Amino acid sequence: MAERRAGTKAGLSREQVLDAALDYLDRHGLPALSMRKLGAALGVEAMTLYHYVPNKDALLDGLVDRVMELAFTGLDEPGAGPWVPWVRQFAHSLRAALLAHPGVLPLAATRPVNSPDALRMSERWLAGMRDAGVPLGRAMDIINVIATFTIGHTLAEAGQTPGHEGTEPNLDDRADELDPAEFPNLTEILTTRAGLDFDHRFTEAVDILLAGYAALS
Repeated sequence: MAERRAGTKAGLSREQVLDAALDYLDRHGLPALSMRKLGAALGVEAMTLYHYVPNKDALLDGLVDRVMELAFTGLDEPGAGPWVPWVRQFAHSLRAALLAHPGVLPLAATRPVNSPDALRMSERWLAGMRDAGVPLGRAMDIINVIATFTIGHTLAEAGQTPGHEGTEPNLDDRADELDPAEFPNLTEILTTRAGLDFDHRFTEAVDILLAGYAALS
């Protein structure tokens, strides 16, 4: 048994630990995550994980970093060309990664992304935005506003993250309660689905935000 555990430990990487934690988070939710449970999922003792993440806070920060890495792998950096298409791709890539890993949404919404790798990535983005003609402060504003909107919109889109035990009804759950005479507009929305398309809402809102920033140039 000791040899098997040693071999498993030697075969692990920080990336594998974070990917296993993401998978656990997506299946069971943030409240259920512990170093002991993650170790069991990987077939190692919890203490083994501290070779890859020094504590649970570092694990949680690493999960946010890992999703950002997955989101932006292959994303071209902004340069001398137009910056709006790049930021648009940034937003859609981030949303896709968060929808693929909804368990990390509470962390993405509350924990800053400030690891060394994330800082280097942000530095490249800001440099590219400046090369594209965007003033530094505005470049920081644009990235932060688009990232914050994307995280918030995706959290609302996901509805309930894994492990959430709430039973709050959404609008569809109240459909039978609505009197068309009192709520004609809401009743029509539930019938036609007008305004309930998350893809359309997200795309249009991002484009409106970017058009507004572009108009300031």
